[in-house]
Amino acid sequence: MAKPIPRIGSRRNGRIGSRKSARRIPKGVIHVQASFNNTIVTVTDVRGRVVSWSSAGTCGFRGTRRGTPFAAQTAAGNAIRK
Repeated sequence: MAKPIPRIGSRRNGRIGSRKSARRIPKGVIHVQASFNNTIVTVTDVRGRVVSWSSAGTCGFRGTRRGTPFAAQTAAGNAIRK
């Protein structure tokens, strides 16, 4: 008989949830890279390591709407919330 293949990510491994843990940083820097086509918002800690990022395209905006100020505001809120 063939041996059963162990399932990756099963409860026997001890990991049930996702790998991402909630990171709390007291101070951070927000970098905004805005172009005519898209807006990318990156949140870093004081040393410059990336904590989270978001863009208007990942928030669901398509086409020319990605370059609007409202799309940038939505992307910034999404990056901070991550």
